[in-house]
Parts: sequence; structure tokens; C-alpha cells
Amino acid sequence: MTDTTSNAPEMHRIAEAIATPRPFVLSSHSRPAGDSIGSQLAMAYALRALGKEATVINSDAAPGPLMAFPGVPDIQIADRVNGDFDAAIIMECGDLARTGVAGLAQYFVINIDHHPGNSGYGQINWFDSTAAACGEMVYELVRTLGVSLSSEIATHIYLAILTDTGSFHYSSISPRTFDICRECLEAGVDPVLVARNVYDSNNMGRLKLFGAVLSAMQLDPTGRIAIVYLDHEMARAAGGTYEDTEGLINLPLTVKEIRAVIFFKQAEGEEYRVSKRSKGDIDIGAVAKEFGGGGHKNAAGCTVHGGIDALQKMFVEKMERAIELQEGTAP
Repeated sequence: MTDTTSNAPEMHRIAEAIATPRPFVLSSHSRPAGDSIGSQLAMAYALRALGKEATVINSDAAPGPLMAFPGVPDIQIADRVNGDFDAAIIMECGDLARTGVAGLAQYFVINIDHHPGNSGYGQINWFDSTAAACGEMVYELVRTLGVSLSSEIATHIYLAILTDTGSFHYSSISPRTFDICRECLEAGVDPVLVARNVYDSNNMGRLKLFGAVLSAMQLDPTGRIAIVYLDHEMARAAGGTYEDTEGLINLPLTVKEIRAVIFFKQAEGEEYRVSKRSKGDIDIGAVAKEFGGGGHKNAAGCTVHGGIDALQKMFVEKMERAIELQEGTAP
């Protein structure tokens, strides 16, 4: 699978496949965020504009703040798909198993992703690491299909870009990113309303949970890496849920001296979901790949097992190494 631009032959193969009358199922990785939700729904609305049947099925519900966007409450939540579909379009997902939805492999699979490390699991694989968000790729495909940017399509493309760039903080941003956003605004997107729905729709349990987690935050000896932790007992005590932690990991990065953040979230027992964020050219995606995870240079995650103290020590060492490599001080 080759790393391609928006003029990729794979994109045109996808357009040709979509031209065939067929019902589509769309999915993305488990625990979907803004880019996965926005990319799926922008694509679904585009398919429907072409008179196609398009059903979105995910293993997990979208975060609460995203429920305000068109089509999100209609996403089906299931761990298996057995519908009468001819093709599956999988967005922003490095491996088919990461969808958490069984049965997708029985269809003609179209794989659209921008994360390095994609396993190339589809009959058509379109990968573009230069895209700041999968939503940028969807935009290119929508234009190639000749579909106009409706308000719904534009809103979801903008949502995808806004969230997957960390509110335009990450180094993956390019002039193309802002050209696409400009067209989305011209199509009727209200950027202030989108931002308020995403970032200003907290409940009290979420606010208290943020406080509990951040008050227990630790720093590595250099003061450059923040370590945050959450388990089920902490969430219950604060009156929040795990879904309420969306966006929490970015807050320590607002401190000038902090270069990277590691967030350990207990799954069950000694299984932890480890999310990582960084600033600038610090590549934490490579760290996630070591443990079967994935993501971007500045935002990545993986799942690990073990004692929390040993895990924290190991990941801090790996993040310190990533910082040293970026600074050119690694031995």
C-alpha cells in the first residue's frame, strides 16, 4: 500500500466502486471520536445524495457532545453486522479488528485512512499520511464524486478536521486544511456553534472528573511529561463516566513546560488504555506502535496489561526518549 496524495488512483477506484448500485455499511474504530464520526457521516450523506443506501454501524456510541450533530443519534451500535450490504467503507481505522464490529470482512472492504501503520486490509486501500484528518480525504472523495457540499456534509468534514487537529494545534495541518475549512464555512458551517457543541457541552460530573484526575496528575523528574490516571472508582466518586474524559488529555499540554502527556485509563483489572499527546515534532505514534496501537505523531494510543507503577515507569522512559530524539540529545 502506497502513501498517496488526494490525486491517488485508489481514490478514483473508490469512486468507481461507489458508482456501482449497491448498499453500503460504514464503520470506524471503537471508541469513536470527532474524525471517525465526522468522516463516516460526511461519507454517508454523500452516498445518500447519490441515491445510495448507507448505514453507519459502530461498536461504541459517539461521545455525548457529538450527539448534537446531524445523523449522530441514528448511528447503529452493534458488535456484529449481518445486513444485506455489498460493500463496507471503513474510515480512520488501522486494522479491521479495531472496529470492534464482527462480520465486516464478508463484504467488499474499502479502507480509507491517514494513520501510519495501516495494515492494508481492504480490497481497496487509500492511505494518505499528509491528510490532517480522515475528513480531508472524505472531502476529496466527495468532490470527485461530484456531490455538492451540503450543510450536513460540510459540518461533518469540519468537525472531523477541528477535532483531529486538536483544534488546529497539531503539526499535520497544511494549507489544504484551511482551504477545505473555508469551503465548509462557505457551505454554511457555523464554526463557533461547532466549537461550542464540541468543547462547551460539559456536565457537572465531567467537570468534577476533570478536577479529580488533574489534581492527581504527576510529572516526570524533568517536568516535561505529565502522567494522568483514571480508574472506575475515581470516575464513580466524581459522578462522571469514562466518556466524560474526552479532551481531558489535552489540558496539561497548555502548560508551557509540558511537552507530552500520558493518560492511563483502567479498562478491567490490569488492562489499561494508554492515550498519549505531544507538542511539535515529538513522535509518540512510534511509541504506540510498539504495543500494537496507532495514531498520529502528536496523538496516539494503545492497550497494555500490567502493574500500573511499572507501566507508568516504562512509558515515561519511552516518552523521554522520544523527546530526546526530537531535541537531538539522544545517545
